[in-house]
Amino acid sequence: MSKKLYVGNLAYSVTDSALEAMFTAHGTVQSAQVIMDRETGRSKGFGFVEMSNDQEAQNAIKALNGQQNDGRALTVNEAKPREDRGGSRSGGYGNRSGGRSGGRY
Repeated sequence: MSKKLYVGNLAYSVTDSALEAMFTAHGTVQSAQVIMDRETGRSKGFGFVEMSNDQEAQNAIKALNGQQNDGRALTVNEAKPREDRGGSRSGGYGNRSGGRSGGRY
């Protein structure tokens, strides 16, 4: 069963193929993806690598976590399942009125 890894603190210049190359020495890479910003098209500085099995994933974590890459210490650990962020995009401050309201001086 494949195991997905989170890779953080990547240099913004790292590509999918460079990310894959970092991990191939530690096992079979099923996929490697650097996450890009939708608006700018620039790397967000993290990505995901899917290794073919748990043992290879653990080897990669031991070998690469904390290692320097392009002057940055990599963070490599097991990816957590993506949380459902819900469909609602309603942020804001609710029903706050601006200025002074109520009361008399």
